[in-house]
Amino acid sequence: MADRSDPLSDAPNEALLVLFANGDRGAAETLALRLTPKVMGHAYRLLGHRAEAEDVTQEAMLRLWQQAPNWRQGEAQVTTWLYRVVANLCTDRLRRGARSAPLEAAGDPADDRAGPAQNMQEAARAQALQVALNALPERQRQAVVLRHIEELGNPEIAEIMQISIEAVESLVARGKRALSASLRDQSEELGYSE
Repeated sequence: MADRSDPLSDAPNEALLVLFANGDRGAAETLALRLTPKVMGHAYRLLGHRAEAEDVTQEAMLRLWQQAPNWRQGEAQVTTWLYRVVANLCTDRLRRGARSAPLEAAGDPADDRAGPAQNMQEAARAQALQVALNALPERQRQAVVLRHIEELGNPEIAEIMQISIEAVESLVARGKRALSASLRDQSEELGYSE
């Protein structure tokens, strides 16, 4: 829901970036509040490690601010560009083996509205999903996360990953099959029925 007290709350991302490039700090704040949680979530899902995801988020947002003066409206959406930067930064970290803490150390935020049993169940599901995602080949993981967690369309994913739509469809299908096979033995334990 848009904040009616903020006249920039309904502005498109691209317009906010241009306003920031022209010195409007309010536009930068609005854009950061809008995009940072999405970037952080995407980085966490690709890396499986909260501290690493925070570092990637900070670097990606810094690159966005640096790109602002040169932004050419109409060439790409800010989110598409940003997801591509996050994916590249995560790929670099994974290739360098930069992860140092186990997945369990990342933890999950508590849901104040749910009871302890539900919180434990949701945490177990999230951890199982993250472990299964981490086991996927890098490109399959990226395609599955963008499609089913970030809820992007195949054309936008194809642009982010710089592959064809057919390749996206294939990666997503193979990734889903692998996730399903990986999680099948845990379905009862995770509280899923047929």
